[in-house]
Amino acid sequence: MAQRTARSRRLASVRALLARHSGPDAAFGRRLVLAVTATAAVAVPFALALVLVESRWPPLYRLDRATAERLHRTALEHPAWVRVLDFFTGVVWDPVTMRLLVAALVVWLLTRRAWRLATWAAVTATSGALIGFLVKNVVERARPHLPEPVAHAPGFSFPSGHAMTAMTSCAVLLLVLLPLVPRAWRALPWALAATAVLGVGYTRVALGVHWVSDVVGGWLLGAAVVTATTLVFEAWRADTGRPRTAVSEGLEPEISSDADPEAPSRQAAVAPSDLGT
Repeated sequence: MAQRTARSRRLASVRALLARHSGPDAAFGRRLVLAVTATAAVAVPFALALVLVESRWPPLYRLDRATAERLHRTALEHPAWVRVLDFFTGVVWDPVTMRLLVAALVVWLLTRRAWRLATWAAVTATSGALIGFLVKNVVERARPHLPEPVAHAPGFSFPSGHAMTAMTSCAVLLLVLLPLVPRAWRALPWALAATAVLGVGYTRVALGVHWVSDVVGGWLLGAAVVTATTLVFEAWRADTGRPRTAVSEGLEPEISSDADPEAPSRQAAVAPSDLGT
């Protein structure tokens, strides 16, 4: 009898412990740990790139120098190709163009009453620009100095502002607009975004205004910013009872319907007391 009573007490203690670890506070803690872990996993490669750049790691230095010199020789031999590169990097994929596209997207979201999604897009683009500017001025890396330069750019070199802006802007546009694209056509926006991100990186190095490591650093830092803000948005969706979404579905699939995208889901709208009636 005593053994049965002790066993019952132990089972009750285990149930109480599980109950404490399955409430909203525990769910918030798990999401917080997941967000920190995922952001750190994306930020670590950028931190590593920064350390290698600051320490002038010889293999990276040789790669930067060899690539810059090879592409510079090509640019000098093909002036018409330089004009094409300059058009794409200075007009089509210019940071101003990218930010204007995101601004137009934010305005459209506001007309759809998608307040939180508009805030996410604006914060992601703005924080990316500010963080990139701050890191540039902390690192103070000089741009390439090449004989007979075919292009010039002001400011410091690492990370590439063009590359980082392309990464953050294309990610914002993709994650917001994917739900509006038919499934059969969703490979097209992914291809366009990849072309823009990779194309920006190539033009900056080919024109001799950035090292390869500058471009890679911009991509990595942009990815870290998008990851951090996206995890915050996903936490909001979880708090409102919305289902978890895959990257291929966009950040908020509900934006494709005529319903109010900010309206709470049915699951969240049901009060706990209603579940027992």
